[in-house]
Amino acid sequence: MNWVTGLVPQGKENFNSFLVIVDRYSKSVSFLPFHKEDTAMNTALIFWNNIIAKCGVPKIIISGRDQKITSEFWINLYDMLGIKLEFCKAYHSKTDGLAERMIQKKKDRIRRLCAYGMEYKDHEEYTHDWKRACDTASKFISEAKEYNKQRYGKTHKEPDFREGDQVLVSTLNFHNIKGQKKIRDSFLGPFTIIRLIGKNAIEVRLTEEFSRKHPVFAVSLFKPYHQTGENKFPSRIKRHTTQEIVELEDSPGPVKNIIKARKIRLNGKDHRQYLVIFKNQTADNDKWLAEDSIIDGELHLRRFRASGQAEK
Repeated sequence: MNWVTGLVPQGKENFNSFLVIVDRYSKSVSFLPFHKEDTAMNTALIFWNNIIAKCGVPKIIISGRDQKITSEFWINLYDMLGIKLEFCKAYHSKTDGLAERMIQKKKDRIRRLCAYGMEYKDHEEYTHDWKRACDTASKFISEAKEYNKQRYGKTHKEPDFREGDQVLVSTLNFHNIKGQKKIRDSFLGPFTIIRLIGKNAIEVRLTEEFSRKHPVFAVSLFKPYHQTGENKFPSRIKRHTTQEIVELEDSPGPVKNIIKARKIRLNGKDHRQYLVIFKNQTADNDKWLAEDSIIDGELHLRRFRASGQAEK
C-alpha cells in the first residue's frame, strides 16, 4: 500500500490524494480517495470500512514509513488483528514495488482520460471467459516468479559481511558531498560495521564529518574494503580518506533548480549568488549560495542560463 499526493483538490469533499492498495496474489487493486491532512485514525477507519470489511484481515501489509502507518495507534491495531507489518528498509524503497508500479499505471490512465478526443472500444468480447482467463493468468504469474527466482539465484551471491569488518559505502545517497559528481569517488570509507540488521541493511560507525547522516544503509550499497600495503605499490596515489571529503552543512538536500541570480559586494569585491530551490523542501529552505557551494552547480547553472532567467 502507498499514497499518491500533490493532486489538485476535486469533488465535493476536495480530495487531494488517494491510497493505492494491491493484493499480492490476485493483483487486484483498490484506489481510496483521501485528504493529505487525514490523521492516522481517519486512515484506519477508511482502511477498515473499505478493505477489511470486504476482503477480510490480511496476514501481511507492506508499506512505506509514512507517519500514518508508523503511529502508535496503527501498530496497536495491527497487533490486535494479528497482522504482520513490514516497512521498507533503509534506502530500499523498491520493497513496495508492486504498489509503486500500480501507481505508474494509474497515472497513465489518468493521462489518457484527460486526452481530448479519446474513443474506447467495446470490451464485452474480452469478458465472456473471465474465470478461465484468471486461472491462466495465475498459472503464468507463478511460473514467471519461479523462473525469475532461478535465474537470479544462478548469478547472485549473498555478500558475506560480519560485525567489525571494514567496508566502503556508495556515495549514491550522499547528495551533499563537496566536489563535482563526475570526478569524486564512487565509494567512501572505510567504515566499521557495528551490526547487521537482517539480510538487507547494515549499520556502520560513521566518522565525525558524517555524524548527521543516518548510519543504516542497504546491503547493496556496500563493498568490502581491502587494504593494500604501501610497499607493494609504492607509486600508487594514496586514496582519499573520509576526513578529506566534507559534507556541505548549508545545503538541506539535493538541488532542484536555480531561479534567480544577484550580485552582492563583500570586502570591496563583487560576488554573484544564486537562489537555489532544494528537492522535497519548502520555500522557507531556499538559499542564496555561491557557485562553488552548489551541488552539481555546473549542470544547474547551465540550465539556469539556458532558461533566459540569468542576469545579463
